Amino acid sequence: MTLIKSISGIRGTIGGGAGEGLNPLDIVKFTSAYATLIRKTCTVKSNKIVVGRDARISGEMVKNVVVGTLMGMGWDVVDIDLASTPTTELAVTMEGACGGIILTASHNPKQWNALKLLNEHGEFLNAAEGNEVLRIAEAEEFDYADVDHLGSYRKDLTYNQKHIDSVLALDLVDVEAIKKADFRVAIDCVNSVGGIILPELLERLGVKHVEKLYCEPTGNFQHNPEPLEKNLGDIMNLMKGGKADVAFVVDPDVDRLAMICENGVMYGEEYTLVTVADYVLKHTPGNTVSNLSSTRALRDVTRKYGMEYNASAVGEVNVVTKMKATNAVIGGEGNGGVIYPASHYGRDALVGIALFLSHLAHEGKKVSELRATYPPYFIAKNRVDLTPEIDVDAILAKVKEIYKNEEINDIDGVKIDFADKWVHLRKSNTEPIIRVYSEASTMEAAEEIGQKIMDVINELAKK
Repeated sequence: MTLIKSISGIRGTIGGGAGEGLNPLDIVKFTSAYATLIRKTCTVKSNKIVVGRDARISGEMVKNVVVGTLMGMGWDVVDIDLASTPTTELAVTMEGACGGIILTASHNPKQWNALKLLNEHGEFLNAAEGNEVLRIAEAEEFDYADVDHLGSYRKDLTYNQKHIDSVLALDLVDVEAIKKADFRVAIDCVNSVGGIILPELLERLGVKHVEKLYCEPTGNFQHNPEPLEKNLGDIMNLMKGGKADVAFVVDPDVDRLAMICENGVMYGEEYTLVTVADYVLKHTPGNTVSNLSSTRALRDVTRKYGMEYNASAVGEVNVVTKMKATNAVIGGEGNGGVIYPASHYGRDALVGIALFLSHLAHEGKKVSELRATYPPYFIAKNRVDLTPEIDVDAILAKVKEIYKNEEINDIDGVKIDFADKWVHLRKSNTEPIIRVYSEASTMEAAEEIGQKIMDVINELAKK
């Protein structure tokens, strides 16, 4: 059994004893701590907290514990039930709520669940707020309401519709062009909430032909729910049969978007953001942001329009902070996460799909042809396992010194930018390893430079 408490929330496998899995006792404690923090920090004049969940088998149980705890803390709960992460984020601001809790373990397998915590803007808590929730939970510094001040409960199932309405209202979503293009679309929603909202979104966008795979929201995921090529054989084979122009694949909480070309070949999840950014920048000049481990192709596309690209530390909250600081018009992460401020500051696969189809309709190309218009890069992902007594920070400092003549970024580990490639080194917060991500114009070159840096790390570790 696993229970992981971090600044981004609490997640774990269902079951086990107190403190060793995600069970009702720990859910109560953590929810109480969050409710206490929001009571202190919220500036919105309301008493509401929104709760939404993906379709995990444990979702109903976890939701009931969370909702009861919030009411016991004196909060009025708006239960939007089965809803994507971006839907819940939007619901917080649409309700004028003080915060929100999303019950999802994102791309983790079915035995996992988690509480993701939102502020009054429908955005994830920052590091300081997350740490304060952990401190309050540990100290059990919370007071429950007396009988006259218990919170109320309201179920509201209108937010999927409101989310779709907000996507269709975006200036750059061209419903007429999408209708006219008469696209055939396939979707794999891995038996979660995407199966509820994506068919409806596509229908509203005027897509008449939709091939559905795993759209029943049972929580019994038919494959590993992370939208990576190795997990997507079924929909790739469907595409090879020529049944659709494009396939969209989402994770259980619908904040990541992967795509498959008409010939059954993966589009490349790094290129979801690159493509959407190209379309956005064509119509609204501005800056872009992605994290340090994302493809350089976004920088290239941004500079093509004479705009400025910036890199943030890894993590959605860091990307959003950098986007706000640089007035970025589009940003996100290379894992298929599109953040479009004209909608909201959160990764949103619905926004990604609507903007991508608008772009595709305007370009009039096959999906594989569109993909070929972007700079070709390949990312290799490796790791160096070290013994616990080794000082990882000291090794990273020495690597930085060795490569001081290259462009170095050290806001999150060490990123070395060479003229035609890069390597990003990050230490794990939970185990003695260094993650080594490298990118170049061929996979061989990416693996080669990654291996070269790993050899350097191993040599330094021996000293």
